[in-house]
Amino acid sequence: MNRAGSRCHDHARCESMWARMKSELLYDRYDTEKMTTEELRTIIWRYFISYWNNRRICSANGGLPPMVKRQQYYDSLKEAAYEADN
Repeated sequence: MNRAGSRCHDHARCESMWARMKSELLYDRYDTEKMTTEELRTIIWRYFISYWNNRRICSANGGLPPMVKRQQYYDSLKEAAYEADN
């Protein structure tokens, strides 16, 4: 929250993302108190790059992982370009 009038609810999506990451990745899987900062940084980075951005099921995408939805989008662009040429 800041002087410009930001509300705590403005950050709900970000907080939700971090909570989901912690429950899916860290809790009951790793003893984070025994890990180094570099080890934590590495597993969190891999989670977001590999899983969050590519494979997780996303209800906003019709239940498709982001990677599949992106591929469908690029395929539709190729189809539209092909149809425009013919």
